[in-house]
Amino acid sequence: MNVTNKQFDEVTAICRDIYVRKLQDYGASWRILRPTSVTDQIFIKANRIRTLETKKEKMVDEGIFPEFIGIVNYGIIGLIQLKLGYADTVDITNENALELYDEFLAVTKELMYAKNHDYDEAWRSMRVSSYTDLILMKIYRTKEIEGNDGQTMISEGVDANYMDMINYAIFGLIKLHFGECITIEENNQ
Repeated sequence: MNVTNKQFDEVTAICRDIYVRKLQDYGASWRILRPTSVTDQIFIKANRIRTLETKKEKMVDEGIFPEFIGIVNYGIIGLIQLKLGYADTVDITNENALELYDEFLAVTKELMYAKNHDYDEAWRSMRVSSYTDLILMKIYRTKEIEGNDGQTMISEGVDANYMDMINYAIFGLIKLHFGECITIEENNQ
């Protein structure tokens, strides 16, 4: 798991850098988004990845990697919005937005670490396209929960689904950034 932790940190540093630069350009303008709109934004990103995976061609000069980054960042924005509620104006500073980003990234990494321990690095044997499908499934689950005013009878809530989407996107980023060659044995060294 040492390699996974290092790889997680490296790809999330890329995501965080994009988040910081967009904060500089736009501020926390996303504060006006209701959580349902954040879910739809993640859907757009995941659906585009699936389209690129299926069609094997693109008309816009952005590939799968930036879309996974978008899923990570919008997932964290979704967690922030769940915590703070949406606003009618930008009501937090860029510094606050970054502190909240780091807080939710840390919580999401803890979840990844726990699940990765229990599932014994199974994600390394999966295809990147499976992460896309799992993210889309989590989006549809989230939309159902949102349609039920956030109420569930037995299932995890929207926050848990956002964290799972973030972690699947990070696994995709790791595979795309580092390749798919690492074995479980190499990771445990």
